[in-house]
Amino acid sequence: MISPLTLAEARVLGTLMEKARTVPDSYPMTLNALVAGCNQKSSRDPITNLTESQVQEALDGLKGRSLAFTGRGTRVDRWEHNFQRAMVVPEQSAVLLGLLMLRGPQTAGELRIHSERWYRFADISSVEGFLEEMRDRSEEKGGPLVVQLPRGSGARETRWAHLLCGPVEMAAEPAPAAASPATPMGLAARVSVLEEEVASLRAVVEDLRSQLGLSQPGHPEPNDRA
Repeated sequence: MISPLTLAEARVLGTLMEKARTVPDSYPMTLNALVAGCNQKSSRDPITNLTESQVQEALDGLKGRSLAFTGRGTRVDRWEHNFQRAMVVPEQSAVLLGLLMLRGPQTAGELRIHSERWYRFADISSVEGFLEEMRDRSEEKGGPLVVQLPRGSGARETRWAHLLCGPVEMAAEPAPAAASPATPMGLAARVSVLEEEVASLRAVVEDLRSQLGLSQPGHPEPNDRA
């Protein structure tokens, strides 16, 4: 079992795992693109504001655990993860752990919806099977990777959390807010997917801007004329 990750390391690792599947054309990732991916406003809980130095420190920590590595590019280093091989888990388990690192505790149903662009699970039972397998992982294999949280008052399903950052507080979760009739689950899921696609496109643009040496819009280079 690897030593517990910091919150920054978990966010960086989860982002590498996400972008490898959702925007393969911009993967492996540059530091600038990775910072943008870590701090995007959609598909993240909690939302972070990590600096380049914090992301670089997290990358160095992940590299020391063989969870990430870099190849020398023509201009900048590009990073990729090594999660599945280092943790010796199947693809489906890696997908679920990546989502838990990025979005926090979720139900099996939420994980199935959020995994749509990563991996298509046949049904919720399939998701639950891999979660239970990681929960019951033997000590010989490194111990459990996820934990099932106590069901909160009024909640119909239990949520799951990853253990890659160490033990989690096992207090019962508060009851979820009632869903608005105007926003059915199907619509909410589609909106979530669209938000992820927009965030992914922004990360691609940031990556291309970094490679071409272009400045941010509205911030001309010093030698630009007004």
